Amino acid sequence: MTDLQELEITAQEPKEPLASRVVSIDALRGFDMFWIIGGWYIFNGLHKALDNPTTAFIKNQLTHVEWEGFVFEDLIMPLFLFIVGVVMPFSFSNRLRRGDSKRKLYRHVVQRSVILFVLGMIAQGNLLDLDPSKLKIYCNTLQAIATGYLISAVIILNLRLNWQIIVTAVLLLLFWALMALVPVPGQGAGVLEPDANLALYIDHIILRQFDDGLNYTWILSGMTFACTVMLGAMAGHLLRTELSGSRKVRILVFLGIGTLVLGALWGGWFFGVGKFCAGPFPIIKRLWTSSFVLFSAGLSYLLLAVFYLVIDVWGFKKWAYGFVVIGSNAIFVYMLTHLVNFRAITGVFVDGLDKFVGPWNDFIHAVAGFALVCLILFWMYRKKSFIKV
Repeated sequence: MTDLQELEITAQEPKEPLASRVVSIDALRGFDMFWIIGGWYIFNGLHKALDNPTTAFIKNQLTHVEWEGFVFEDLIMPLFLFIVGVVMPFSFSNRLRRGDSKRKLYRHVVQRSVILFVLGMIAQGNLLDLDPSKLKIYCNTLQAIATGYLISAVIILNLRLNWQIIVTAVLLLLFWALMALVPVPGQGAGVLEPDANLALYIDHIILRQFDDGLNYTWILSGMTFACTVMLGAMAGHLLRTELSGSRKVRILVFLGIGTLVLGALWGGWFFGVGKFCAGPFPIIKRLWTSSFVLFSAGLSYLLLAVFYLVIDVWGFKKWAYGFVVIGSNAIFVYMLTHLVNFRAITGVFVDGLDKFVGPWNDFIHAVAGFALVCLILFWMYRKKSFIKV
């Protein structure tokens, strides 16, 4: 049996379940959520207190680049989408094994995509203001997940693995071709500026007054959102096989290094030699360029390899318990921290310390707010209360 056949999952040929849950996936999801719900505030507060070269470097890594380039903070959103892809082969296989029809599975996929899209409008699109003049239709990570998940589901459920890989590559190339070759009225072709590019032009034309007004792009970038999810699904296919744990880790590392190098080359990072056709395609998160997809996926593969090796192969699980707890209710806590100001709530208990702690006040407030969120999540985990979408 070839490697492609070993990794394959389709609607017609579900595989047997793994003997136990892949804990590293939950832990990696929790690691990602940590930075979303509190990590940034904690380390920013630490820098304000210590203000040394080390904390300055960390703060820089936790601040998005303005346009072209990549820092750690730029990994958080694609890692979220990547993990959604990792889980999909497991989820689809389980549903097909328990007897769900393909039609029922599609209904679930569409329903989940719609819910995620609406939650994104609630989180950042001002939907709850009930004011059309403030409404932003497409503006949030959950909506990127909804789009990527929907497109990827169609690919996974209808194509064999080799064709899944081919379609993902075609989408990456197609996005590049559109951005590089299709002229923008008044700007020309191949323009990749914050206020002038094809993806942004399409958003403005379609969303009109409901556009988020920023230089993030959404509609055309849906193709590359799907590619990030699909690259995660490739890892999910791998983890479902009966290959040894050490061999899975080696393959994940190989995929990580390979996509990382391809992304850097395509982005033109290596001495200016990464010139595919008309030139390099810069690594730009706000456009979700094809090079950004590959580069961020490379880091995601390597992180998954480390988590899988330590937790599921070597069996060191206790250190990751906190991440597992956070990752078990990821969508819930994402929405909760967007809707509730936990720093303001815990401020009732720690505001009195401000006059004693000097520059440490931001750090203390950040830790207190994060601690309250964690208490809620730990209570839910102990009660086995998991809110899924």
